[in-house]
Amino acid sequence: MSIFTPTNQIRLTNVAVVRIKKGGKRFEIACYKNKVMNWRAGAEKDLDEVLQTNSVFVNVSKGQVAKKDDLTKAFGTDDQTEICKQILAKGELQVSDKERQSQLETMFRDIATTVAEKCVNPETKRPYTVNLIERAMKDIHYSVKANKSTKQQALEVIRQLKESMEIQRAHMRLRLVLPAKEAKRLKEKLKPLLQVVESEDFDEELEMVCLVDPGCFREIDELIRCETKGKGTLEVLSLKDVEEGDEKF
Repeated sequence: MSIFTPTNQIRLTNVAVVRIKKGGKRFEIACYKNKVMNWRAGAEKDLDEVLQTNSVFVNVSKGQVAKKDDLTKAFGTDDQTEICKQILAKGELQVSDKERQSQLETMFRDIATTVAEKCVNPETKRPYTVNLIERAMKDIHYSVKANKSTKQQALEVIRQLKESMEIQRAHMRLRLVLPAKEAKRLKEKLKPLLQVVESEDFDEELEMVCLVDPGCFREIDELIRCETKGKGTLEVLSLKDVEEGDEKF
């Protein structure tokens, strides 16, 4: 005996729903659990790994598919894949209170871990423990944003923590080799971007070992490549200049 299912209904199980309201109507997409956050963080690039189906719904739990006219009116297109991407980017992930709490706690820990990995006490050059960063985040009442990546939020946390504790991004150690002809002029341009020059040796060319803020790396790299037309070199000697042992309060 076959059971009749209306053609505009699709049944799905174990689903995470992302919802958006547009033009006075509700639209939903059906995703795999855990994949939505991976997509938003840039860790997942394959849309098929995120979506259970490319269909856009008015109600996922009832399996009711959205009408073509309503989609065109609200999104300016009836291309379902394009609409799914828009909903993924701007929609609200529907989760139970328990799931949301668990997700926020995991993100809180991940943010603290990222901060601990990237930062040191500038006085001692020692890294902070994850537990210490978590305590500091609680002290400043940091509130995790579920729709922002942990990396973005870690940078925000570092900015906020600077107001209440001694903390900074751990410096990178670089070796710069500049052709003799451009060395003097280029060194002046690089000066504001270098935190500490550890050694300087001028022979056929200028070789410098220095510490820089990771945020300046791209600018230094571009400056050397453009100004020396590819003749200068930039080598990363260490990603983090840190002392052994953890920092304690």
